[in-house]
Amino acid sequence: MTQPQGAHLVGSINFDDVETTFRTSAEYLGTHLKRIPDGEVGERFHWIAFQPDRLAAAAGLERVGDEPIRLRELDVRPVKLSPGVSAEDLVLPALGYADAALASWEVFSRLQAAGVIPERLRFQVSLPTPVGVVGSFVAAEDRASFEPVYQAALLAELDRILDGIPHESLAIQWDAALEFAIIEAAGYRQQSRAWFEDVWAYQVGRLAELIECVPGEVEVGIHLCYGDAGEKHFVEPSDTGNLVRFANELSAATLALPTSRALDWIHIPVPIERDDEAYFAPLAGLRLPDETEFYLGLIHREDGVEGATRRIATAQRFLDSFGVATECGFGRAPEGTTVPLFETHRTVAAAW
Repeated sequence: MTQPQGAHLVGSINFDDVETTFRTSAEYLGTHLKRIPDGEVGERFHWIAFQPDRLAAAAGLERVGDEPIRLRELDVRPVKLSPGVSAEDLVLPALGYADAALASWEVFSRLQAAGVIPERLRFQVSLPTPVGVVGSFVAAEDRASFEPVYQAALLAELDRILDGIPHESLAIQWDAALEFAIIEAAGYRQQSRAWFEDVWAYQVGRLAELIECVPGEVEVGIHLCYGDAGEKHFVEPSDTGNLVRFANELSAATLALPTSRALDWIHIPVPIERDDEAYFAPLAGLRLPDETEFYLGLIHREDGVEGATRRIATAQRFLDSFGVATECGFGRAPEGTTVPLFETHRTVAAAW
Protein backbone atom coordinates (compact mmCIF):
# COMPACT_ATOMS: atom_id res chain seq x y z
CA MET A 1 0.00 0.00 0.00
CA THR A 2 1.20 3.52 -0.73
CA GLN A 3 1.32 6.18 1.96
CA PRO A 4 -1.69 8.47 2.32
CA GLN A 5 -1.42 11.39 -0.07
CA GLY A 6 -0.88 14.68 1.72
CA ALA A 7 -2.10 16.17 4.98
CA HIS A 8 -4.75 18.66 6.02
CA LEU A 9 -4.83 21.07 8.97
CA VAL A 10 -8.41 21.29 10.16
CA GLY A 11 -8.38 24.76 11.72
CA SER A 12 -7.37 25.57 15.29
CA ILE A 13 -3.71 25.12 16.28
CA ASN A 14 -2.28 25.63 19.75
CA PHE A 15 -0.08 28.66 19.13
CA ASP A 16 -0.68 32.18 20.41
CA ASP A 17 -0.32 34.07 17.13
CA VAL A 18 -0.88 33.56 13.43
CA GLU A 19 2.72 34.14 12.37
CA THR A 20 3.96 31.27 14.53
CA THR A 21 1.19 29.08 13.09
CA PHE A 22 2.11 29.93 9.50
CA ARG A 23 5.85 29.59 10.00
CA THR A 24 5.65 26.28 11.87
CA SER A 25 3.12 24.78 9.46
CA ALA A 26 5.29 25.70 6.49
CA GLU A 27 8.48 24.44 8.12
CA TYR A 28 7.16 21.03 9.13
CA LEU A 29 4.48 20.37 6.51
CA GLY A 30 5.04 22.76 3.62
CA THR A 31 5.46 19.93 1.11
CA HIS A 32 2.55 17.92 2.52
CA LEU A 33 -0.16 20.61 2.54
CA LYS A 34 -2.23 22.45 -0.04
CA ARG A 35 -3.48 25.15 2.34
CA ILE A 36 -2.70 26.58 5.78
CA PRO A 37 -5.18 28.01 8.34
CA ASP A 38 -4.27 30.76 10.79
CA GLY A 39 -4.83 28.58 13.88
CA GLU A 40 -8.00 30.40 15.04
CA VAL A 41 -6.18 32.47 17.66
CA GLY A 42 -7.60 35.12 19.98
CA GLU A 43 -11.34 35.09 20.63
CA ARG A 44 -11.77 32.18 18.21
CA PHE A 45 -9.81 29.82 20.49
CA HIS A 46 -12.91 27.70 21.21
CA TRP A 47 -14.47 27.65 17.74
CA ILE A 48 -17.82 29.50 17.81
CA ALA A 49 -17.91 30.17 21.56
CA PHE A 50 -17.19 33.89 20.95
CA GLN A 51 -20.33 34.39 18.87
CA PRO A 52 -22.75 34.97 21.79
CA ASP A 53 -20.68 37.97 22.89
CA ARG A 54 -20.83 39.33 19.34
CA LEU A 55 -24.56 38.73 18.96
CA ALA A 56 -25.48 40.11 22.37
CA ALA A 57 -24.28 43.55 21.23
CA ALA A 58 -27.22 43.78 18.79
CA ALA A 59 -30.21 45.86 19.79
CA GLY A 60 -33.18 43.52 20.14
CA LEU A 61 -31.23 40.55 21.47
CA GLU A 62 -30.71 39.67 25.12
CA ARG A 63 -29.03 36.93 27.09
CA VAL A 64 -30.73 33.82 28.41
CA GLY A 65 -30.08 33.73 32.15
CA ASP A 66 -28.87 36.35 34.59
CA GLU A 67 -25.37 35.13 35.39
CA PRO A 68 -22.53 34.89 32.87
CA ILE A 69 -21.33 31.43 31.89
CA ARG A 70 -17.60 31.93 31.56
CA LEU A 71 -15.24 30.19 29.17
CA ARG A 72 -12.06 32.12 29.92
CA GLU A 73 -12.92 35.68 28.92
CA LEU A 74 -16.05 34.67 26.98
CA ASP A 75 -19.67 34.60 28.15
CA VAL A 76 -21.30 31.68 26.36
CA ARG A 77 -24.87 32.25 27.50
CA PRO A 78 -27.28 31.92 24.55
CA VAL A 79 -29.24 34.87 23.18
CA LYS A 80 -32.94 35.36 22.52
CA LEU A 81 -35.15 37.95 20.91
CA SER A 82 -36.24 40.73 23.24
CA PRO A 83 -40.00 40.97 23.81
CA GLY A 84 -41.78 42.54 20.86
CA VAL A 85 -38.77 42.25 18.51
CA SER A 86 -38.97 40.42 15.18
CA ALA A 87 -35.88 38.69 13.87
CA GLU A 88 -36.12 40.44 10.49
CA ASP A 89 -35.75 43.81 12.25
CA LEU A 90 -32.37 42.91 13.76
CA VAL A 91 -29.14 44.50 12.58
CA LEU A 92 -26.30 42.24 13.65
CA PRO A 93 -22.83 43.61 14.41
CA ALA A 94 -19.70 42.33 12.69
CA LEU A 95 -19.27 38.66 13.54
CA GLY A 96 -15.46 38.81 13.65
CA TYR A 97 -14.61 36.34 10.91
CA ALA A 98 -13.76 38.83 8.18
CA ASP A 99 -11.66 41.04 10.46
CA ALA A 100 -9.65 38.01 11.60
CA ALA A 101 -9.20 36.63 8.09
CA LEU A 102 -8.08 39.93 6.59
CA ALA A 103 -5.58 40.52 9.39
CA SER A 104 -4.20 37.00 9.01
CA TRP A 105 -3.98 37.37 5.24
CA GLU A 106 -1.60 40.31 5.68
CA VAL A 107 0.75 38.04 7.62
CA PHE A 108 0.31 35.11 5.23
CA SER A 109 0.98 37.20 2.11
CA ARG A 110 4.05 38.82 3.70
CA LEU A 111 5.51 35.44 4.62
CA GLN A 112 4.69 34.03 1.21
CA ALA A 113 6.39 36.96 -0.52
CA ALA A 114 9.45 36.33 1.68
CA GLY A 115 9.58 32.67 0.64
CA VAL A 116 8.67 31.31 4.09
CA ILE A 117 5.37 29.89 2.81
CA PRO A 118 5.58 28.06 -0.54
CA GLU A 119 3.92 29.96 -3.38
CA ARG A 120 1.55 27.10 -4.22
CA LEU A 121 -0.11 27.07 -0.79
CA ARG A 122 -3.42 28.81 -0.18
CA PHE A 123 -4.65 30.62 2.91
CA GLN A 124 -7.47 28.61 4.51
CA VAL A 125 -10.35 30.41 6.25
CA SER A 126 -12.67 28.26 8.36
CA LEU A 127 -16.27 29.39 8.85
CA PRO A 128 -19.11 27.83 10.84
CA THR A 129 -22.48 26.98 9.40
CA PRO A 130 -25.48 29.02 10.57
CA VAL A 131 -26.99 25.76 11.83
CA GLY A 132 -23.99 25.36 14.16
CA VAL A 133 -24.19 28.83 15.69
CA VAL A 134 -27.97 29.13 15.82
CA GLY A 135 -28.46 25.63 17.22
CA SER A 136 -25.81 26.21 19.88
CA PHE A 137 -26.40 29.78 21.02
CA VAL A 138 -29.94 30.89 20.17
CA ALA A 139 -33.02 30.13 22.26
CA ALA A 140 -35.04 27.26 20.79
CA GLU A 141 -38.15 29.31 20.12
CA ASP A 142 -36.19 31.85 18.05
CA ARG A 143 -34.02 29.56 15.93
CA ALA A 144 -36.25 29.27 12.87
CA SER A 145 -36.67 33.04 12.48
CA PHE A 146 -33.10 33.91 13.46
CA GLU A 147 -31.25 31.50 11.15
CA PRO A 148 -31.79 33.53 7.93
CA VAL A 149 -30.68 36.69 9.73
CA TYR A 150 -27.49 35.05 10.92
CA GLN A 151 -26.85 33.50 7.52
CA ALA A 152 -27.09 36.91 5.85
CA ALA A 153 -24.61 38.34 8.36
CA LEU A 154 -22.23 35.42 7.86
CA LEU A 155 -22.37 35.73 4.08
CA ALA A 156 -21.60 39.45 4.46
CA GLU A 157 -18.46 38.36 6.33
CA LEU A 158 -17.66 35.98 3.46
CA ASP A 159 -18.11 38.80 0.93
CA ARG A 160 -15.59 40.96 2.80
CA ILE A 161 -13.12 38.07 2.80
CA LEU A 162 -13.64 37.52 -0.93
CA ASP A 163 -13.17 41.23 -1.60
CA GLY A 164 -9.95 41.44 0.41
CA ILE A 165 -8.06 38.26 -0.51
CA PRO A 166 -7.06 37.20 -4.04
CA HIS A 167 -9.27 34.30 -5.04
CA GLU A 168 -6.41 32.22 -6.39
CA SER A 169 -4.79 32.37 -2.92
CA LEU A 170 -7.89 31.56 -0.87
CA ALA A 171 -9.60 28.41 0.42
CA ILE A 172 -12.85 28.42 2.43
CA GLN A 173 -13.70 25.57 4.80
CA TRP A 174 -17.25 25.22 6.14
CA ASP A 175 -17.26 23.49 9.54
CA ALA A 176 -20.29 21.23 10.12
CA ALA A 177 -20.45 19.92 13.67
CA LEU A 178 -23.85 20.54 15.23
CA GLU A 179 -25.32 18.97 12.11
CA PHE A 180 -24.18 15.58 13.40
CA ALA A 181 -25.50 16.19 16.90
CA ILE A 182 -28.86 16.80 15.25
CA ILE A 183 -28.56 13.75 12.99
CA GLU A 184 -27.59 11.47 15.87
CA ALA A 185 -30.52 12.76 17.97
CA ALA A 186 -33.03 12.66 15.12
CA GLY A 187 -34.62 9.47 16.40
CA TYR A 188 -35.16 11.12 19.78
CA ARG A 189 -36.97 14.34 18.90
CA GLN A 190 -37.09 15.59 22.49
CA GLN A 191 -33.28 15.62 22.54
CA SER A 192 -32.78 17.18 19.12
CA ARG A 193 -31.99 20.87 18.74
CA ALA A 194 -33.47 20.90 15.23
CA TRP A 195 -36.02 23.53 14.17
CA PHE A 196 -36.74 21.62 10.95
CA GLU A 197 -38.24 18.22 10.17
CA ASP A 198 -36.09 16.49 7.56
CA VAL A 199 -32.68 16.73 9.21
CA TRP A 200 -30.85 15.28 6.21
CA ALA A 201 -32.42 17.21 3.33
CA TYR A 202 -32.51 20.50 5.23
CA GLN A 203 -28.92 20.42 6.44
CA VAL A 204 -27.43 19.18 3.18
CA GLY A 205 -29.43 21.80 1.29
CA ARG A 206 -28.40 24.64 3.56
CA LEU A 207 -24.75 23.68 3.33
CA ALA A 208 -24.97 23.45 -0.46
CA GLU A 209 -26.33 27.03 -0.47
CA LEU A 210 -23.25 28.19 1.44
CA ILE A 211 -20.93 26.39 -0.95
CA GLU A 212 -22.65 28.04 -3.91
CA CYS A 213 -21.68 31.44 -2.47
CA VAL A 214 -17.97 30.61 -2.86
CA PRO A 215 -16.68 31.63 -6.33
CA GLY A 216 -15.19 28.94 -8.52
CA GLU A 217 -11.63 30.33 -8.33
CA VAL A 218 -11.70 29.93 -4.53
CA GLU A 219 -11.21 26.42 -3.17
CA VAL A 220 -13.98 25.16 -0.91
CA GLY A 221 -14.00 22.22 1.48
CA ILE A 222 -15.97 20.72 4.34
CA HIS A 223 -14.94 19.61 7.82
CA LEU A 224 -17.48 17.10 9.16
CA CYS A 225 -17.23 16.94 12.93
CA TYR A 226 -18.55 15.20 16.03
CA GLY A 227 -17.36 17.92 18.39
CA ASP A 228 -14.19 18.51 20.36
CA ALA A 229 -15.12 19.83 23.80
CA GLY A 230 -12.38 18.67 26.15
CA GLU A 231 -10.96 16.58 23.28
CA LYS A 232 -14.11 14.43 23.33
CA HIS A 233 -16.95 13.96 20.85
CA PHE A 234 -20.49 14.87 21.91
CA VAL A 235 -21.35 11.30 20.87
CA GLU A 236 -19.05 8.64 19.47
CA PRO A 237 -20.03 7.65 15.92
CA SER A 238 -20.73 3.93 15.70
CA ASP A 239 -19.08 3.87 12.27
CA THR A 240 -18.53 6.16 9.27
CA GLY A 241 -22.01 5.48 7.90
CA ASN A 242 -23.59 8.88 8.61
CA LEU A 243 -20.41 10.69 7.60
CA VAL A 244 -20.29 8.86 4.26
CA ARG A 245 -23.99 9.48 3.62
CA PHE A 246 -23.59 13.19 4.36
CA ALA A 247 -20.49 13.45 2.17
CA ASN A 248 -22.19 11.66 -0.72
CA GLU A 249 -25.41 13.67 -0.51
CA LEU A 250 -23.56 16.97 -0.18
CA SER A 251 -21.25 16.18 -3.09
CA ALA A 252 -24.23 15.30 -5.26
CA ALA A 253 -26.01 18.48 -4.18
CA THR A 254 -23.06 20.72 -5.07
CA LEU A 255 -22.68 19.08 -8.48
CA ALA A 256 -26.39 19.76 -9.08
CA LEU A 257 -26.00 23.48 -8.35
CA PRO A 258 -26.13 25.95 -11.24
CA THR A 259 -22.38 26.38 -10.73
CA SER A 260 -21.95 22.56 -10.77
CA ARG A 261 -18.82 22.53 -8.66
CA ALA A 262 -17.05 19.63 -7.01
CA LEU A 263 -15.86 20.10 -3.46
CA ASP A 264 -12.10 20.50 -3.24
CA TRP A 265 -11.88 18.45 -0.06
CA ILE A 266 -13.89 16.69 2.64
CA HIS A 267 -12.55 15.80 6.09
CA ILE A 268 -14.09 13.34 8.57
CA PRO A 269 -13.05 12.22 12.09
CA VAL A 270 -11.77 8.85 13.28
CA PRO A 271 -12.03 8.23 17.05
CA ILE A 272 -8.85 7.13 18.77
CA GLU A 273 -10.40 3.83 19.86
CA ARG A 274 -11.31 2.81 16.31
CA ASP A 275 -8.89 0.89 14.14
CA ASP A 276 -11.40 -1.89 13.41
CA GLU A 277 -12.96 -2.75 10.06
CA ALA A 278 -16.49 -2.08 11.33
CA TYR A 279 -15.78 1.64 11.71
CA PHE A 280 -14.19 2.07 8.29
CA ALA A 281 -16.33 -0.35 6.25
CA PRO A 282 -18.96 2.22 5.11
CA LEU A 283 -16.14 4.14 3.37
CA ALA A 284 -16.40 1.55 0.60
CA GLY A 285 -19.62 3.34 -0.37
CA LEU A 286 -18.02 6.77 -0.68
CA ARG A 287 -18.90 8.34 -4.04
CA LEU A 288 -16.88 11.50 -4.68
CA PRO A 289 -15.54 13.05 -7.88
CA ASP A 290 -11.87 12.40 -8.58
CA GLU A 291 -11.03 16.05 -7.92
CA THR A 292 -12.36 15.95 -4.32
CA GLU A 293 -9.58 15.25 -1.82
CA PHE A 294 -10.66 13.10 1.12
CA TYR A 295 -8.98 13.36 4.52
CA LEU A 296 -9.32 10.97 7.44
CA GLY A 297 -8.83 12.52 10.88
CA LEU A 298 -6.95 9.52 12.24
CA ILE A 299 -3.97 11.26 13.87
CA HIS A 300 -4.14 11.52 17.66
CA ARG A 301 -1.55 13.02 19.97
CA GLU A 302 -1.94 10.21 22.50
CA ASP A 303 -0.65 7.41 20.25
CA GLY A 304 1.17 9.32 17.49
CA VAL A 305 2.66 7.48 14.53
CA GLU A 306 1.92 4.00 15.87
CA GLY A 307 -1.81 4.63 16.28
CA ALA A 308 -2.12 6.53 12.99
CA THR A 309 -0.35 3.68 11.17
CA ARG A 310 -2.81 1.12 12.55
CA ARG A 311 -5.82 3.18 11.47
CA ILE A 312 -4.29 3.83 8.05
CA ALA A 313 -3.81 0.09 7.50
CA THR A 314 -7.50 -0.57 8.18
CA ALA A 315 -8.70 2.39 6.11
CA GLN A 316 -6.67 1.18 3.12
CA ARG A 317 -8.88 -1.91 2.95
CA PHE A 318 -11.80 0.32 1.95
CA LEU A 319 -10.26 3.38 0.27
CA ASP A 320 -7.78 3.63 -2.56
CA SER A 321 -6.71 7.20 -1.82
CA PHE A 322 -6.93 9.59 1.12
CA GLY A 323 -4.93 12.12 3.10
CA VAL A 324 -4.40 12.41 6.85
CA ALA A 325 -5.37 14.90 9.54
CA THR A 326 -6.32 15.12 13.19
CA GLU A 327 -10.00 14.47 13.87
CA CYS A 328 -10.62 18.12 14.71
CA GLY A 329 -8.52 21.22 15.23
CA PHE A 330 -5.91 20.97 17.97
CA GLY A 331 -6.00 24.48 19.36
CA ARG A 332 -7.18 23.15 22.72
CA ALA A 333 -4.61 20.35 22.97
CA PRO A 334 -2.14 20.49 25.90
CA GLU A 335 0.85 22.79 25.63
CA GLY A 336 3.87 21.20 24.01
CA THR A 337 1.92 18.73 21.86
CA THR A 338 1.65 20.80 18.68
CA VAL A 339 5.04 20.16 17.10
CA PRO A 340 4.84 16.40 17.78
CA LEU A 341 1.47 16.42 15.98
CA PHE A 342 3.09 18.14 13.00
CA GLU A 343 5.83 15.52 13.05
CA THR A 344 3.27 12.71 13.06
CA HIS A 345 1.53 14.24 10.03
CA ARG A 346 4.86 14.44 8.23
CA THR A 347 5.84 10.86 9.06
CA VAL A 348 2.63 9.17 7.91
CA ALA A 349 1.83 11.29 4.83
CA ALA A 350 3.49 11.40 1.45
CA ALA A 351 4.47 14.84 0.13
CA TRP A 352 2.29 16.41 -2.55
